[in-house]
Amino acid sequence: MNKLALIVSAALGAAVLAGCAGAKQEAAGPGGNPFATASFQDILKHDFADKGQAKVSRLQQTPAQYECSKYAYLGEKMPDGVAKGIESRAQAGVVYPADGKYLGNWKEGLKIAEDGKGMQWSDKPTSPNGGNCLACHKMIANDPSQGNIGPELYHYAKLRGDSEAILKYTWARIYNSEAFNACSYMPPFGAHKILTEQQMKDVMALLMDPNSPVNK
Repeated sequence: MNKLALIVSAALGAAVLAGCAGAKQEAAGPGGNPFATASFQDILKHDFADKGQAKVSRLQQTPAQYECSKYAYLGEKMPDGVAKGIESRAQAGVVYPADGKYLGNWKEGLKIAEDGKGMQWSDKPTSPNGGNCLACHKMIANDPSQGNIGPELYHYAKLRGDSEAILKYTWARIYNSEAFNACSYMPPFGAHKILTEQQMKDVMALLMDPNSPVNK
């Protein structure tokens, strides 16, 4: 998971816990979502402040995040219709490479997958962001630093092939994973402009190129 997503998740978790610790609880907001209550917004204003490129506005949920947190808070399964709506809108928003080329340089893709920097207040806004893919996915053999939050990607293309359908699917997954899982934990690297189109091509090459360590 990208560091920004982890930081935001931790911040939201801390704020929710702080709110729960209060003696008096307000009724949850629209749809039973505690993130919409006045007390929660007060916590955000009191405990968080803009610093450099890291703005408090990042804590504002997208409509999809709002729906996911609402049903998680209620302990209920999201209705299929709501989930399908989120996925359909995300899929419709995927922007594929204008030149029709999906693959860049896998060596650059490996650097991006290993790099967790970017979008934090201490990072230079002009510096490229990392993808931090290895924090959540096993991608390379015999690397104990890899995470297991996300599905294993080792031998990705070796197992799936490199058809046009696989290329488009993989690109869309990186661009916005909500297109396939409404409440995906994976950051929407393309939709939120975390990675550039060229960076996404390089990560695609890491997954697809037969010479990449992912497919060795």
